[in-house]
Amino acid sequence: MFFIFSKILAFLISPLVWIFTLSIIAFFAKDKIRKKKLCIAAAVILYVFSNPFLVDEAMRQWEVTTPDLKPTQKYEYAIVLGGMSWYDARQDKPQFLRSGDRLFQVLPLMGNKQVKKIIITGGSGSISHPDEKEAAILKKYLLKCGYADSTIIIENESRNTRENALFTKHLMDSLHIKDSTLFITSAFHLRRAIGCFNKAGIKNIVVYPTDRYSGPRKFDIDHLFIPDPEMLEESTLLMHEITGWLVYKIKGYC
Repeated sequence: MFFIFSKILAFLISPLVWIFTLSIIAFFAKDKIRKKKLCIAAAVILYVFSNPFLVDEAMRQWEVTTPDLKPTQKYEYAIVLGGMSWYDARQDKPQFLRSGDRLFQVLPLMGNKQVKKIIITGGSGSISHPDEKEAAILKKYLLKCGYADSTIIIENESRNTRENALFTKHLMDSLHIKDSTLFITSAFHLRRAIGCFNKAGIKNIVVYPTDRYSGPRKFDIDHLFIPDPEMLEESTLLMHEITGWLVYKIKGYC
């Protein structure tokens, strides 16, 4: 039930849904003053959530920043959170999203022996395709790339961050993993992820943020004032994550 609720909530908190709803109401409104106010509200929301400077500043405040990983730091295991790909059935391979950076950042660490094994956690986040288990698909891909089967451990039943934490904890207990573990996910997702994993009892972790959205603070004219359609996607992502974090806090998941 919570899984379905999260999908509905993700739809309702989208700025584009708000803009579309206000525009439809304005279209059918008979009162000219009300119609004008609704159009202005839609325009303001569109501008705010597509403004590069505003969205970048909001994301900078939300994303977690940590010290860079030192070359001398070595870990037996790294936990890598899913939500980074979708399955291309025609080609039988994963298609990576921007958050694929979670995986791409850990592979060099495996190459230089800073990380020996990775634990990929993530099942299917799709209601219509519950059999497409992301972690299993990613392991198959990595095996084709030449990585040894013994270096890739998967948990492929979880559907959200809370289940990532609970099921990974169960997996780690079964393998008697007690050592400090590298913890890898997107910088915007770390607040909720760390909270969930700590709540599940996985506390001996070193955070490694990836897929950072906020860059150096800029004051260029186009960055300050000109709307960017890509910012609508980024602001929607941020709204989704903040809302998810609040819901998890209220539910006691993190």
